[in-house]
Amino acid sequence: MSKRIGILTSGGDCPGLNAVIRGAVKSCVQLGYDCFGFLKGYEGLYAPVQYVPLTGESTKGILNQGGTILGSTNKGRFAAIQGVNDRVEISQHLIDGVKETVRHLDLDGLICVGGDGSLAIAQQFHENGIPVVGVPKTIDNDLTATAFTFGFDSAIECATDALDRLHTTAASHERIMVLEVMGRHAGWIALHSGIAGGGDVILIPEIPWNYEDVCHKILHRESQGKKFTLVVVAEGAHLPDGEMVGEEQEGQQLKLGGIGKQITQEIEKRLHREARLCVLGHLQRGGAPTTFDRVLATQFGAHAVRLVVEGRFGEMICSRPPEMTSVPIAEAVSKIRQVDPMGPAVQAARALGISFGDRPADEVSHGVFDLKLEHVPDLHDTEGLLESTESAVEAAMA
Repeated sequence: MSKRIGILTSGGDCPGLNAVIRGAVKSCVQLGYDCFGFLKGYEGLYAPVQYVPLTGESTKGILNQGGTILGSTNKGRFAAIQGVNDRVEISQHLIDGVKETVRHLDLDGLICVGGDGSLAIAQQFHENGIPVVGVPKTIDNDLTATAFTFGFDSAIECATDALDRLHTTAASHERIMVLEVMGRHAGWIALHSGIAGGGDVILIPEIPWNYEDVCHKILHRESQGKKFTLVVVAEGAHLPDGEMVGEEQEGQQLKLGGIGKQITQEIEKRLHREARLCVLGHLQRGGAPTTFDRVLATQFGAHAVRLVVEGRFGEMICSRPPEMTSVPIAEAVSKIRQVDPMGPAVQAARALGISFGDRPADEVSHGVFDLKLEHVPDLHDTEGLLESTESAVEAAMA
């Protein structure tokens, strides 16, 4: 009997999923493995089991297609995450059912493509003896183990294009335009698209902000003859009172959305200026992947097969340029990577005069390059690293 590998895509869809599938399938063909694709994420692994054979012919032409030919879901019987690091144990009867599927199909390994929630499920599979490897997928780019996740570049391309378009209509009508983008716990999409698209205010989960400084930035621009303002806000940014805006769902994470509307209304109320809102929503998840995401996703697919061939189960493939390496899945999903409020991207944005809603407009650029560490701490010295970080924060706040 020939060797066999299974693959599935779980969680929210994003550009590049089909490129991963194609990369894995073509590698399987070259290495003499049969490949099976399970439908609708993890749901396809349990009765009624749903899968299709994947071949070079059946995956022809999908490299540049958005979405996933296997389908995906972030709901159902295998939902394993309700919040940050809030793991929910999968029922043992579901685990046993997946084991039986893997045994019945005689799979040598199962490639699970997903974000932190989906990979938390893969980790539970691994703990129960199921031969899994992980592929990181999230447009939020918030997994600490990998430098980049595919889908992120495509998402910021979409958001940047939106800002380019909003710029012209905002200037024409002298309006304040608020663009709400995705980003639950990390503001990478808002930060990168805000810089690339010429945003004037960027509001992200990592930096507390207030309406006074946002409004001051708008008025400061007007005093300089700039009669319009572009505000970019991540959907997971906290309101000044610390609250997140969204819809409560029983047994699930808060369904985010609506902060852009509140900000738009508050700006109009305070400044008596015309403001408009644009919510990108799932546009950021749709469409063809960028060149960068196609290359990255293809590498992830091929190297995921390598992990199976090498028997390195319970690991997730990750990009650490110039290497394509791997880490334990448990390590990959244990911590979310957020924007460093004192990092180079934020420093550059402040130097350009971009406001993060935490300082008056005439102080946005003050001291942004003043913070200098006397030495680079040993990354393996946890206690020393913590002390260095605390010292840096104290110096920045002084």
